[in-house]
Amino acid sequence: MTEDAERQARREAERLVEDKRKEAEWLGRHFTQDPELQQEWIRQDNLAYGGLIAIGIVLVQPFVAGASLDTSGMVCAVAFAIAIPLLAALVLVNRQETFRRRRTSSRIVAVARATAQGAAFVGVVAGFWHIHWIAGVGVLVSALVAVGVQSAGITRLELGERPASRAAEAAEEPAKPGDADA
Repeated sequence: MTEDAERQARREAERLVEDKRKEAEWLGRHFTQDPELQQEWIRQDNLAYGGLIAIGIVLVQPFVAGASLDTSGMVCAVAFAIAIPLLAALVLVNRQETFRRRRTSSRIVAVARATAQGAAFVGVVAGFWHIHWIAGVGVLVSALVAVGVQSAGITRLELGERPASRAAEAAEEPAKPGDADA
């Protein structure tokens, strides 16, 4: 390979790396700063939190009157005892986020989200496991597949709009005054 070919290959590699860096920056801005996307996340969170509270109440209700619980029933009850108050608090936080039209950056809220969703998931699996272990495994596997489906669908929708390269980005930018003179 000649020196010129090596330099050209190096420049092409540098250009590709720069294009990928700019694309990553664009994705970061798009996913964290797009106000419409933040509003949609808030709406989806509210729907999920309300649904998990309702599921928890329905699944725990039979255990309230029961004298003794097996292991899966106890796990379900304890998991929802943790999840339901946190989910209720998150619904209230979401109302404030909706009012302010932005998501909170609080780490405590992020930990509460993860804890509430994780506990609710454990509670749902344990509740179905209490009915029959096959039902518990079915919910567990189905939930994992559902996360993949949701992730793939949203990723395809959101990333389908991104510019393919720096050239596409430049084509979208309006010409600046004085550029014609250069």
